[in-house]
Amino acid sequence: MTAIQSTCLIIFATIALFTWNKLPVIAVACAAALALWAAGLITLNQAFAGFGDRAVLFIASLFVVGAALERTGVTAWAGQILMARAGENNRNRLLLILMIAVGGLTSLISGSGAVAALMPIAVIAAVRMGQSPAQLLMPLAFSAHAGANLLLTGAPKNFLVSEALEDAGLEGFAFAEFAFVGLPLLAGTILIVLLFGKRLLPSQRGARLPADFSRHAQTLVEHYGLRDGLFRLRVRKSSPLVGRSPESINLGGSGDLQVMAVQASASGLPVRGRAITSEDYLLVRGAAQSVAETASRLHLAIREDASSEGGNPAFNRRSGLAEVMIPPRSHLIGRPMYPGLATESGDLIVLAVRRGGEEIDYAKPELKVGDTILLEGSWQALDRRLDDPDVLVVDSPDLVRRQAVPMGPGAGIAVATLLGLVVMLASNIVPPAVAGLVSACILVGAGVITVEQSYRAVHWTTVILVGAMMPISTAMMESGAAKFVADELVSAIGPAGPTALLAGLFMLTACLGQVMSNTATTMLVIPIAMAAAGGMHIAPQPVLMSLCVAGSASFMTPIATTTNMMVMGPGGYQFGDYWKLGTPLMAWFFIVAVFIVPLIWRF
Repeated sequence: MTAIQSTCLIIFATIALFTWNKLPVIAVACAAALALWAAGLITLNQAFAGFGDRAVLFIASLFVVGAALERTGVTAWAGQILMARAGENNRNRLLLILMIAVGGLTSLISGSGAVAALMPIAVIAAVRMGQSPAQLLMPLAFSAHAGANLLLTGAPKNFLVSEALEDAGLEGFAFAEFAFVGLPLLAGTILIVLLFGKRLLPSQRGARLPADFSRHAQTLVEHYGLRDGLFRLRVRKSSPLVGRSPESINLGGSGDLQVMAVQASASGLPVRGRAITSEDYLLVRGAAQSVAETASRLHLAIREDASSEGGNPAFNRRSGLAEVMIPPRSHLIGRPMYPGLATESGDLIVLAVRRGGEEIDYAKPELKVGDTILLEGSWQALDRRLDDPDVLVVDSPDLVRRQAVPMGPGAGIAVATLLGLVVMLASNIVPPAVAGLVSACILVGAGVITVEQSYRAVHWTTVILVGAMMPISTAMMESGAAKFVADELVSAIGPAGPTALLAGLFMLTACLGQVMSNTATTMLVIPIAMAAAGGMHIAPQPVLMSLCVAGSASFMTPIATTTNMMVMGPGGYQFGDYWKLGTPLMAWFFIVAVFIVPLIWRF
């Protein structure tokens, strides 16, 4: 068996296993690389060289940047602004703003990250308009495909085609050069959805909707009976409480006020081992009138925090609320628990305890299985302390904060880092991989995202897939398989001209992209495209840009991309729902790739 035959056999087996979709894609990709080495088609160094490639490092760093934007509430802030501008009763206006937003976000962070950030907003808006989320979620996912072609950072395939030009000794695509096709793709996608989407999209409701935490604090306050009863009072310099110990505080008055905690102004942690100072504040539970009278008498200011959600003083950028449940065999069973009690760590405060839907009798405050506790503390403390087997967290504080606290701690650093990344990429001061790694290191070094969180943020399937698929491109080039396929393609459609070549490559790439990752598909076709361009003696730039557009045309099946899969459950889509809207979009992408691209990048 010749080297070309061996390479083609391994590639066909890889595609078949991708299509079968029963094995993990990274296992298939790694097995393909090892098979090429075992067959003697590549060296061992070439088999593993992809994992250290600059494209892999750049892609991984983008995941870290995207996660930092999400964790700090930047995407939640953007989503809330979009929701306010779109309104809740105009479907077309909402669709227009959502699709532009997801396209713009996808150009900077991953498509899955952009869809994840805006999907809850789309679902909530659909419910409020009395429509099915299915009318909004598939357009959201498909707009991410178009938005991936706006900038170099939009998708891994963009960097891969640019790197292919550089490897050939040519200048790679500029950071914003993709927008020449990305803008028409996004505009056409929006127009098609607005004109035909309502008829082509299903109207059923999804079985699994993502949780809405946008009004989480208000829900907890109402459930635990704390409405109009929880206040944060700032200690003024003239207050008689200054210099007193927290334990000696007596608010006096009618006796219906309870000091839940005395918290430091800087950190929000309970004050311990020192006297109260000005700018510290009291977390107080009681009637509004009594609180107002006491605040006036003791020179306390009712703290106004613009970042509090739902007007609740215990829920803001610095601190939040969390609900936990006592599970069977918990060591907390039988221990007393009552409002104002601090946890053993000292950084969480108990606000209320309920049993069977009612507040427990605090004369007998011993905990039982199934009791629920409302805790208040800094977001860092909630994240750190609730990882405890003695309690079950009802809703993850991390997820709640991402949705309900826009522009939280570290948001400014995250936005500044993103802008710096864009400037570095646009000006080409440093290579993209360096720009990405510098940005990720800044975010980790500044504490915006921890090392562990950055590990979890990276979509390792994509990263490993890119690294493991690179040996296939190497084998195709060295074995002559790429030249063989390109020669056959050129001989079959070459007489019809370069436009026919773009059409043939588009159909090949788009068809493969419906059953396997567009990143893997792009990497598979790049050597064929480069060899075909060389065989026809035309510039490779239009061929690779057309290939990049074809790699985004993954509309026909839910397994084509992560974003397609993400909206399938919440939208209630069936496998056959995708091709109905996907067909006209595929036709538009074909027009752009085959007829518009050559007008911008000449053959």
